[in-house]
Amino acid sequence: MFIGHFAVACAAKRVAPGASLGTLFFAAQFLDLLWPLLVLAGVEWLALAPPGSVFPLVFEHYPWSHSLLMTAAWAVAVGGGYWLLRRDGRAALVIGLLVASHWLLDFVTHFPDLPLTPGPAPKYGLSLWAWPMAALALELALFAAGFALYLRATPSPRRAARAGTWALAAFLVLIQLANVFGPPPPSPTAVAATALAMWLLVAWAWWIDRTRAPG
Repeated sequence: MFIGHFAVACAAKRVAPGASLGTLFFAAQFLDLLWPLLVLAGVEWLALAPPGSVFPLVFEHYPWSHSLLMTAAWAVAVGGGYWLLRRDGRAALVIGLLVASHWLLDFVTHFPDLPLTPGPAPKYGLSLWAWPMAALALELALFAAGFALYLRATPSPRRAARAGTWALAAFLVLIQLANVFGPPPPSPTAVAATALAMWLLVAWAWWIDRTRAPG
């Protein structure tokens, strides 16, 4: 799942108005922000799927970023870290839940490759990726709903703010479509390196939230 994670981050602004959208993006995508760093460091790894596969990647080993147990630990760490910095208990809880939501959303779309613990453990996934159009429809519907909630939670009369917000939404949709309809990646290293660009989406979301703020 890709844009679905951003969907829940956008929706979370309504219940955690004190948290920046950039912070909410960071929390919802924390596992995928951590994962490429571990791949490039050789701690976790993936492979390209055989030609003709419905999904181009095989996530062979990513227990430190994507096991259920470590997801819970990261959720506590990220939510707790936010509370220490901001002393906003409600936002900290929402941020922790966003980190945890990543595993649950991946569980819906992934093939059985999500482990429960870092050690030897069964792997799970409902395999919605086996039906690419159904997976795409679900993610786009989630994003439309989450983005609408974000717009309602942060009304802004500023033209630049509105333009930047819609540009980000359009860019995320284009990435989602490219993931489904684009050519397969050239190598696992290229996948991990490209995934690091999501940090720029966090920065973009932080800037948008500032432009939409009253004043």
